[in-house]
Amino acid sequence: MRKLITLLMLFMISVLFAQEKQEDFGKKISINGSVDAYYQTYLSASDRLSPPFGTSFVDETGFALGMANIVASYEDNKTGVVVDMVFGPRGDAAIGQNRGEGYEGYYINQLYVYWDVAENTRLTLGRFNTFLGYEVISPLGNFNYSTSYLFSNGPFSHVGLKADFALGDDFSLMLGVMNPTDTNNNTTGGYAVGAQLGYANHFLNLYYDNDEVLGFEIDYTGGFDFSEAFFLGLNAAYQTSNDSGFYGAALYPQWTSSEVFSLGLRGELFGYHQKDVDDLPNVFGLTLTGSYVVENLTIKPEIRLDSWAHNMPYLDADGMASDNLAAFTLAAIYSF
Repeated sequence: MRKLITLLMLFMISVLFAQEKQEDFGKKISINGSVDAYYQTYLSASDRLSPPFGTSFVDETGFALGMANIVASYEDNKTGVVVDMVFGPRGDAAIGQNRGEGYEGYYINQLYVYWDVAENTRLTLGRFNTFLGYEVISPLGNFNYSTSYLFSNGPFSHVGLKADFALGDDFSLMLGVMNPTDTNNNTTGGYAVGAQLGYANHFLNLYYDNDEVLGFEIDYTGGFDFSEAFFLGLNAAYQTSNDSGFYGAALYPQWTSSEVFSLGLRGELFGYHQKDVDDLPNVFGLTLTGSYVVENLTIKPEIRLDSWAHNMPYLDADGMASDNLAAFTLAAIYSF
């Protein structure tokens, strides 16, 4: 009997220990994500005839899908891993066009491991979203639902190694070596380097690759909280590769009227440049977006107007070439 009691006690201790380890394991795992869809119609053109704005993602008329985004992470004391999966047209536009041969079904937005080698230093290896620009792939990270030309022409993601340093007094530094931008499988032997210097909510970003995939880009992002209700975001960039590239600047004023409703405007001037060539196409865009929150659901009505100079890329309601395009979009984003 005494042996039986001893065995039962050892069994109970083993079960309790295993349960405690399982609960501890569960506390370190985090799963979140989002699902989004939208309706879009042109106000100045025929939905059936005119091409889209020419920026990433929201490029369909009628009812359309965004993407499903699932992010899983596991964090230990000094190490961790993040897996970010995307499914749907928005994900295809962000990573599908850069898969290359043999990458069909490649829906990994981010996949990286990290190691906090010191109190103020983190090393990250894998695929991670770009440090350049104001906007991001996930609609949860942007106020406007449609995206800017600066975002659409810059890099989306990098595969490589980066080191983040917290320098104190609101200063930060990132240094990285990577494949050329948006390249999963580096078959050329070329590489890219990147750097980011941050102070408070302001970041100066630099990128260069010797394959001239993106070439050289310098980018600034920042923001000012003028009050609890009013915020102003800023983005400016210049990119060049083989004596051609793009430039632009955008302002993002945002006003919060209550816990559930806010209003934001994006004003963007964007253009292309090329050596010894004048009057390349440039565009001025205005996007007004509302944001109404119901629990985990965010509803975003949006009106966008783009106006091009030296170019007529759209068709009006009569099917004639036009340099203006206006659209109304109603988006729904659910986060979990």
